[in-house]
Amino acid sequence: MTPFERGLVAHLVADWVLQNDWMARNKTRLWHPAAWTHAAIQALCLGLALGWLAGLVLGMIHLLIDTRLPVAWWMRWFKRCSQAPEVGSIAIWLDQTVHIGCIALWVALAGG
Repeated sequence: MTPFERGLVAHLVADWVLQNDWMARNKTRLWHPAAWTHAAIQALCLGLALGWLAGLVLGMIHLLIDTRLPVAWWMRWFKRCSQAPEVGSIAIWLDQTVHIGCIALWVALAGG
């Protein structure tokens, strides 16, 4: 697998397989233990896939993205869809796109 593919699989496993309901419900509050637990799982998985520095940096970025502030801002100011009936689905896919984009950027800048 390429570095990007390893990072993508690590992210998907951490975000969908290893994230429980407690984490999903509470990760938006930066100081809640669930946010840090989920970010640590992301960091561990991404660290195993891409190296410890990538895990640390991408785990912290993941923590900040999961506050939902960047996604809410993008939906309100750029997409202008914060009142759309399908806002929940848009938010989930935008969140995943931002996470995966960060992994792609890391791999591109780190030289694979």
